Amino acid sequence: MSPDGGGQAARDPAPEIVSVAPGAPGDAPTWVNAAKTGAGASYEAYVDGQYRDGGRTGDVSRVWFSLADGVLTETMYGLIHEAQIKQLRFAVVTDTGLSVEGTDTDSRTEYLHVDAAGRPLSPAWRVVTTDRQGRYEIEKRIFTDPDSQALVVRATVRALAGGITPYVLLEPHMANTGVGDSGEAGQGALYASEGDVHLALRPTWPFETASVGFVGVSDGLTDLADGRLDNAYGTTGAGTGNIMLTGGLPRLEPGQSLSRDFVIGFGSTRTAASSAANRTVAAGLDEVLARFNGEGDRVGWEDYIASLTDLPRIAEQSTDGGRLAYASALMLKVQEDRTHAGALIASLSNPWGDTVNATEPSTGYKAVWPRDFYQVAMALLALGDTETPLAAFRYLPQVQVRADTPGNTGATGWFLQKTHVDGEIEWVGVQLDQTAMPIMLGWKLWKAGIVSDAELTAMYGRMIRPAADFLVDGGTAGLLWNDRRITPPWTQQERWEEQEGYSPSTTAAVVAGLTVAADIARASGDPASAARYQAAADDYASKIEARMFTTNGEWGDGDYFLRLSRNEDPDDKAPLGENNGQPALPEDRIIDGGFLELVRYGVRAPDAPSILATLPEYDDQTREARFRVRYDLNGVPGFRRYGNDGYGENTDTGGNYGVGGMTPGQRGRVWPIFTGERGHYELARALQAGATDLSPIRDAYVRGMESFANGGLLLPEQVWDGVGHPTPRGYRPGQGTDSATPLAWTHAEYVKLLRSLADRAVWDRYAPVEERYAR
Repeated sequence: MSPDGGGQAARDPAPEIVSVAPGAPGDAPTWVNAAKTGAGASYEAYVDGQYRDGGRTGDVSRVWFSLADGVLTETMYGLIHEAQIKQLRFAVVTDTGLSVEGTDTDSRTEYLHVDAAGRPLSPAWRVVTTDRQGRYEIEKRIFTDPDSQALVVRATVRALAGGITPYVLLEPHMANTGVGDSGEAGQGALYASEGDVHLALRPTWPFETASVGFVGVSDGLTDLADGRLDNAYGTTGAGTGNIMLTGGLPRLEPGQSLSRDFVIGFGSTRTAASSAANRTVAAGLDEVLARFNGEGDRVGWEDYIASLTDLPRIAEQSTDGGRLAYASALMLKVQEDRTHAGALIASLSNPWGDTVNATEPSTGYKAVWPRDFYQVAMALLALGDTETPLAAFRYLPQVQVRADTPGNTGATGWFLQKTHVDGEIEWVGVQLDQTAMPIMLGWKLWKAGIVSDAELTAMYGRMIRPAADFLVDGGTAGLLWNDRRITPPWTQQERWEEQEGYSPSTTAAVVAGLTVAADIARASGDPASAARYQAAADDYASKIEARMFTTNGEWGDGDYFLRLSRNEDPDDKAPLGENNGQPALPEDRIIDGGFLELVRYGVRAPDAPSILATLPEYDDQTREARFRVRYDLNGVPGFRRYGNDGYGENTDTGGNYGVGGMTPGQRGRVWPIFTGERGHYELARALQAGATDLSPIRDAYVRGMESFANGGLLLPEQVWDGVGHPTPRGYRPGQGTDSATPLAWTHAEYVKLLRSLADRAVWDRYAPVEERYAR
């Protein structure tokens, strides 16, 4: 069948679009699967370090999208966390029943634009879904318009066995919720809105029929249960709620196919949204894709990839021909806001989203944590991107607590736990590693010649000195619920945001941060502060084992680093706090890999006795499942965050995290990040021993991280460890769960491991720290 619909087979007459949809507000809304297989946005060049219209890439597009289960999922417009679409999928009426894309199909996701070696050059995607009963196949090509606020879906539907009638199902979640939406449906366009945000879906050929309804009551999918669209509602009228828009396509007979393009425009009014879609159509979709890719003399993603001066050489350290390295470069840059330059988020997903209530706005992981932020900025620097890490460094004062921070009545200098990209406060726990890491990033950029002496001095007074002062003096937080007194290196929350006390990983960052702060202070003409910072770092470093290393622990010979000590006595077996449904257990029963960060930053040598003593307990795979941390999955070293971790699926029911409340059955799974962290440690140890052959590290840890990538070359937060009741998705060991994919930190750790191997030096190691403490 031709793309314009010619040669259509006979079909049932379409219902007339006349009435107002009943059933407001519809079913309670949720988000959608967070195990993304694809994510994308246009490449936008900075203008003087900021995002502004009129630069080399023209107007700035502020549209992001994600893919999961073969369908378009959360799509954002405006700020990077402002979702407007839950999902767009096809329902197909077949001769033997209704089939729904994502639920009744298998899928394949791949990059649309690759080089001769198969390495991706842009985050444009080809997605193919195949009905499990072999009745049809749908191919979609998905990308954004870099010069408009619009998303493109180019679809081809093929009837393989029996006749089929496909329908497009668009589920808006305007203004970042699934409630309060209004909609209208016509054969020429579908519309949705809430407040001052609108979308318009324009098909390049009119729909056969169209309808809008409230989910679970009058929506198209519910109506199609009997194989017919019996009602065609033109509007939601005065009602608002959780809505679905439906557009019908012609019936296809076996062997026939149909190609249709759909462009979704966004704007502050219906006219603006329609204009955005129309501009994209008028430009020609082949041309729009060429601009997105940066083909020829167009400026796009090819240009960004070409600007990464170190990407080719670090990709040589991979075991997959560089495919994941190039994909990681794309994913790290995609996950930056396009209004606030340098605002790097944790993940373009909402963890376990298909069971997360969408009644209220939720950022999920589409937000700024200075810890994840640091990892991403350092990985981009490792790739040879100098512009984004600099923009990131300049962004950081927006998320630092100042005297004029709204609502603050307490200490200043520390960095907010979690914020929206525009600086809006979300969480306010004090995590000392998140206060140290901005200092560490600034020092790295200064030593790389990216931050000038003059700018460093200015940022020292504005941001670095207040942060370093807090790492020495602490203070009482006075923001929202938080009124705790912080006395460094005791931290209110360690890097997993769950427990208070003395943490090896947090202390490693604090010692490193203060040591390089001293270097910056001297360069900025403040020797008194430099001496104070270094003295505090020396004090903290000298007491690491006394505070955090037990000599009468539960495991092995009793000598090892704790995950966390609640006080200054690591031998008192004090209980940690309850968290994620897990009981409070003695601190000596909980081990994690945080002690390896002491080596990464240079606070301890790789062969320090305390480090070597802890490795056997960290690696023990004979321990019972609750306390076991290491799991070799398919021959790949994998590690959980810590023993007794409850941040994951339920072992008893297979349900998502938090479903039914916090229960002891919840279990945190293996995080690929730790395969990279262990690889960094083994590299440091090998280099200390004078090794020349680093291939064992590459084969175990680089290949290991690559094995955790999904078909779209996206790396997850967690992978299935095989423990407990199987989930409804039937995960296999080593497969990413519905936690969060792509996790920017995971991609960053992989990139940094490649850079460390290429340099034969740990990328995150700080020379002044190593020279002082690890000799």
